[in-house]
Amino acid sequence: MEKLQVDNALIKQFRNWFSQNETEILREQLVNMYPQDIAMVIDRLENDEARIVMNALDKIAVVKVLVEMDEQTRESFLSTYSPFEIANEFLENMDSDDAAYVLNHFPNSVKEEVIGQLQDLEYASSLLNLISYEEETAGSLMAVELVKANLNWTVGQCIEEIRTQAENVDVIYVVYVIDDMERLVGIITLKNLILAEPKAHLADVYNKTVISVATSTKIIEVANTTKKYDLVVLPVVDPLGRLVGRITVDDVVDLIKEEADEDYQLMSGITADVDATDKVWVLSRARLPWLLIGLLGGIASSRILGVYEDQIMIHPEMAFFIPLIAAMGGNVGVQSSAIVVQGLANDTLGTKNIGQKILKEIRVALINGIICSSLILAYNLAFYHSYELAITVSIALITVIIFASIFGTFIPMFLNQIKIDPAIATGPFITTSNDLLGIVIYFSVGRMLYTTL
Repeated sequence: MEKLQVDNALIKQFRNWFSQNETEILREQLVNMYPQDIAMVIDRLENDEARIVMNALDKIAVVKVLVEMDEQTRESFLSTYSPFEIANEFLENMDSDDAAYVLNHFPNSVKEEVIGQLQDLEYASSLLNLISYEEETAGSLMAVELVKANLNWTVGQCIEEIRTQAENVDVIYVVYVIDDMERLVGIITLKNLILAEPKAHLADVYNKTVISVATSTKIIEVANTTKKYDLVVLPVVDPLGRLVGRITVDDVVDLIKEEADEDYQLMSGITADVDATDKVWVLSRARLPWLLIGLLGGIASSRILGVYEDQIMIHPEMAFFIPLIAAMGGNVGVQSSAIVVQGLANDTLGTKNIGQKILKEIRVALINGIICSSLILAYNLAFYHSYELAITVSIALITVIIFASIFGTFIPMFLNQIKIDPAIATGPFITTSNDLLGIVIYFSVGRMLYTTL
């Protein structure tokens, strides 16, 4: 297989095959394409065209492509099928975690109807359990397909059982060792199984050190655990310690990407999970709230400037540096809050010793403030004749940088403490707030210094 560039020329070629009913050529092309590339093609096709592509694929390829589709494209595509078709043409051939992922994007009534159409009752029961877990927990992300062996078995029995269980597992990373109560007690690698004597008991060769997570563990903690211990698969246990599933690294990578995309949108002032393919009204609705906050911030800025109108009339040269002060305050605040949000997301920044963290940010801000204010002082002394203006801008700038840094550090921590996503602080909110703060500080310093110098 080779990676193809999905562009307008390729889409045009596909449509030519559709119009000329070149089914065999279409199949040959699809066999040589990765599921990810086929999904990108389908994302740009109409539903009836997408059906032609999916009908040309084998069952294994169909489910791989379906999982890789854009979320909205997948929902639109599946809406053209009946619950029976969705259940038995798609879900029945999927791994349980992928099937649960697809199901969770349907309304509850549709979920139950689709699962009710599954002919494999054991698989249907597993899916019902998976979709019952709270969203953004390990239980909602795990797959139930895995290979496990009883602690009292011999190595030979374990290998025979692997042959039986492996039919439902695409990739076997390790074999999980359980006791008679189905509780996870350890793992054994395939290498150790092959090297061990067939008559040896698992109790003598398995590794008792195993890292697991509970079904209720938040998925961000799952991602951090996987990263911290360099795991490719992570077992999931219920409150009684019984093995109920596993989470593979590919699911964790997808999770990290989704979280990063969501945080990036929040930091940019987009309040919903949207992408460029969404409808105009959906995109507008997602962006409008923060734009309205920015608008209110602009109105507040104009009102503040009105308070200092007499000062601007007496010293009009101060108006030249209003954009500089506002921009620097906003930039420093965003920098500080971005570092804090990243630390909270990676679980590398605790909520203890907040005073020490703020003090550290003050020291950083002080260094940056001294450098920036010295440069602006030199600039003003070189190009302006007003000594008062040069001193005012420099002192105001270093003050704004320090306050903006404290504000950008404290707000995300505070939001995290009250269980609000701190990413919402790292964008228009911080920028607008620090703009207002900067203007007030600038004119307050100016009023004080112009009367004393």
